Amino acid sequence: MAKDTGPSYDDLATAFRHQNFDPLYFFFGEESFPIDKLQALLIENALPAHQHDFNLDVVYGSDTEASAVLGVCRGFPAGAPHRVVVVREFEKLENNRQFKSYASKPNPNAVVLLACTTKPNLSAHPYRALKKHATWSQFDSPYDNEMPGWIQKHVQACGYEIEPRAVQMLADYVGTDLQRAASEIEKLTTFAGERTRLTADDVLSASGQTRAFNVFELQAALGEGRHADAQRIADRILQQANNPTSEAIMMVAVLNGYFDKLWKLQTPGALRKNKYDLAGYIGVSPYFVQEYKQAAQRYNKSAIGEAYSALLAADYELKGGAPREASVVVTLLLRRLLPPHARPASVPGGPSRA
Repeated sequence: MAKDTGPSYDDLATAFRHQNFDPLYFFFGEESFPIDKLQALLIENALPAHQHDFNLDVVYGSDTEASAVLGVCRGFPAGAPHRVVVVREFEKLENNRQFKSYASKPNPNAVVLLACTTKPNLSAHPYRALKKHATWSQFDSPYDNEMPGWIQKHVQACGYEIEPRAVQMLADYVGTDLQRAASEIEKLTTFAGERTRLTADDVLSASGQTRAFNVFELQAALGEGRHADAQRIADRILQQANNPTSEAIMMVAVLNGYFDKLWKLQTPGALRKNKYDLAGYIGVSPYFVQEYKQAAQRYNKSAIGEAYSALLAADYELKGGAPREASVVVTLLLRRLLPPHARPASVPGGPSRA
């Protein structure tokens, strides 16, 4: 049975654009980006700009207390069909339990949006009452395999097309961070100028990398067991970076996502799925399924477990856990990330492993 998370973002956004408002909304979850977008859509479509001074209140729960906010929610609009009240960090609002009674009888002359930055205890009041009476929705972070579809849809909403390789590169680059994905897409559309199709070269150029030397070619070299190529690519990326440490941290994040996909492919029967089912399962375009299948055949669960350990150690070092330079950390990391049979006997600057 699918989990009930309330109306979708698209349904709520459509209602707001058509000025179809309910008197009380309750949004919560770990993903703030859709809540931020819905807040902006609500304000944009519920009130003309010239009415904001008199009929719009945006408050933060950590800055006030419930009785003051309830007084605003129960107020009448001034020269407008309704007033709009947005309460961010609602879970931090002192005495917010007072909203239990408001939930059952909200002011019909107001549109109130209560937003939590986490998932609250829905069995306790006021959240229990809000879930029962308000229009509520839960926004969780997407899964890895949902990101390519989200990116494709967001690009299209911006009036652009995007080639499959570019979608995959962006998904690998941003992980499941929707705000970061939206920011990268905005950067790409600016970079594209008058063109309406975004390409893989756009992604690389906007990130300061090149077609031959980028983190996606790096992961391909690792998956194919080409240590010399992986090292050469990593060295060039760091040499060209304004901040080698930040670039190395980004490498680690992208490679961690790469091994997440290879781990999923260790599930019994996974490699026998057709490429379209497999693409949805691991979160890549069908165009690139074969690349991941081949890499998954070179790694077993033990090797992937060691890769996770190496990535965690590198991330710790790069974020201040050790004084070594980024280039040394990455060199040692790459050796540990290669499939066991492809590892060289020694690595310059690092110890040999038996």
